[in-house]
Amino acid sequence: MNTEQLIQACQQEWQGYIEHDFVHQLADSTLEHEVFLHYLKQDFLFLIQYSRAYALAIYKAKNLTQMRSALSSLHALLDAEIGHHVDFCAKWGISEQEMEAETEDFGTVAYTRYVLDTGSAGDLTDLYTALAPCAIGYGVIGKNLIGRESTKLEGNPYRSWLEMYSDQEFQQSVVECTANLDDLIKDIELDSARGKELIEIFRTATRMEIAFWEQGYNVLK
Repeated sequence: MNTEQLIQACQQEWQGYIEHDFVHQLADSTLEHEVFLHYLKQDFLFLIQYSRAYALAIYKAKNLTQMRSALSSLHALLDAEIGHHVDFCAKWGISEQEMEAETEDFGTVAYTRYVLDTGSAGDLTDLYTALAPCAIGYGVIGKNLIGRESTKLEGNPYRSWLEMYSDQEFQQSVVECTANLDDLIKDIELDSARGKELIEIFRTATRMEIAFWEQGYNVLK
């Protein structure tokens, strides 16, 4: 079993996630600013819980190699990605204090607590499977969108978002995440009971990603 097989087993949900209207509207610059601002604030809160999930991965690790891998990801989140997110949001007029004071939307709570609960109840493989749609999907989305003729970069207020998730550094992190999950699940048969458990974890987390895109549109109602 490998990561690509997990994706193929959840193809309907996966396509709904990586080809969602939200990301297409980002790419052609038609996404409403209010929707994007809501997403930015919620994504900050998401990253805080996402960091806790990698801290949990250290606890769940069975050897030093796994601990160091999780620690590296945790440092990247706390020292780089969250900092980058704060700087990015500042350009949109949103301060770190404002984001910290933001109330978590229902979708944010549901998604992040699902990942943490899955990791707490299960093992390291369960946890990384729940983390994978976010860790891998953003890279797929960034790479897909940046290469499309329909994507507008010049004058697009969301250009930096598109470039961030398509750049070499982030793409390399996707390669590493995929290799890590591949190693964890390589001895599991896709059609086994365990394989089906992991497919459902991956499917549910992917559905949560779709809900995370969609919750931003509620500000327009």
